[in-house]
Amino acid sequence: MKTKMLVTTLILAASTSAFAQGFQGTENNASGFNGPTQGITTIQQVFDAGTFSDDMPVTLTGNIKSSLGGEMYIFTDSTGEITIEIDNDKWMNQSATPENKVQIVGEIDKDISGTKIDVDVLRVM
Repeated sequence: MKTKMLVTTLILAASTSAFAQGFQGTENNASGFNGPTQGITTIQQVFDAGTFSDDMPVTLTGNIKSSLGGEMYIFTDSTGEITIEIDNDKWMNQSATPENKVQIVGEIDKDISGTKIDVDVLRVM
């Protein structure tokens, strides 16, 4: 019985440590990888993706140009600008100005009112 408790305790300690390391990694970089990204990486590619791109994942790097109020913002990169939605909990105690480069990870959201990006992860660079 003591052996089972010891083994269980060791497994729990190891898994807790691994979880904490993974969580720390996601705070700094959502994917745990810091390198090139494939897929949609510019605003122009978002608009070129066509009508079937709703919910398609994107990773964009640029600047938050201005606030539209609430959780809506204008995001720009070298190819254009697009409306993005950043829920308050996605800021993760970060702040940005129009001069700060940011990386956003999210999905394309297309509806009758237009195209925007729903942001899942925000990283101020």
